[in-house]
Amino acid sequence: MHDHAPTGIRGASNRRLLATSLALTSVVMVVQIVGAALSGSLALLADAAHMFTDSAALVIALVASTVAARPANDRRTFGYQRAEVFGALVNGAILIVLSVWVAVEAVVRLLHAGTVEVAGGAMLVVAAIGLGANALAMWLLSAAQRRSINVRGAYLEVMGDLIGSAAVIIAAIVILTTGWTPADAIASLFIAAMIVPRAIGLLREVVSVLGESVPRGMHVQTIREHILTTPGVQDVHDVHVWQLTRGAPVFSAHVVIDDEALRTGRSGEILTRLQGCLAQHFDVEHSTFQLEPAGHADHDAHD
Repeated sequence: MHDHAPTGIRGASNRRLLATSLALTSVVMVVQIVGAALSGSLALLADAAHMFTDSAALVIALVASTVAARPANDRRTFGYQRAEVFGALVNGAILIVLSVWVAVEAVVRLLHAGTVEVAGGAMLVVAAIGLGANALAMWLLSAAQRRSINVRGAYLEVMGDLIGSAAVIIAAIVILTTGWTPADAIASLFIAAMIVPRAIGLLREVVSVLGESVPRGMHVQTIREHILTTPGVQDVHDVHVWQLTRGAPVFSAHVVIDDEALRTGRSGEILTRLQGCLAQHFDVEHSTFQLEPAGHADHDAHD
């Protein structure tokens, strides 16, 4: 007995948003690379490198979203929604590698402070362009990232870029007003330190999904209590809750119904109530219930 409603996370709108964000990120990345070459700013180059990984991550997200939109078949009965999770896994790995590279380069710059000239004016202009573009990309992805772990990975990277651009702007102002060039390397270290927690958080969520843990914010005991309030239900056991990807929880349970409900043919009504309860209160659109008469669970345990 199943309910196979679509999850709504695989729409073409997500792909359009990702494509638009990719175009913005790619253009700003090129501008930052040119700006870093002209100004000699490591922070700007680090932000450009982050933009490069963001572009790669958005390409991965776009491909994964397209793959995830493919329908289910006899080989993959849940479809390809897990492709989004694997895309997010790659995104997280890219962020970790990036943070290590930026940190090493920043330390080298600090050890050789005063040997590198940094043009604060060019640095400031390019960073301001990056800040505006990242703000626009974040706004475009803000709604979709709540429903898709893959889009959330892209959103977090763009958010990191926005904060990174702000740090570069502050460093540029310091250099322009005081001439203290180590501010550039310090901004680079800040960008590296900012990347790590986001990467770890994203990877933890990926592990949670792949490990089929109960989705964050959902509690099995609360769901069990809701089911037990349904008229005709005596007991519930073998409850399982997991998610295919962010926004796509899956539920299954064995539900014991009373003999009167079986005699009067109310099992279909009870099933409809149960599926409605899961959809309304817990946003579970794919639920599977096995309705059983009293004593059936004891029979299963004996077998």
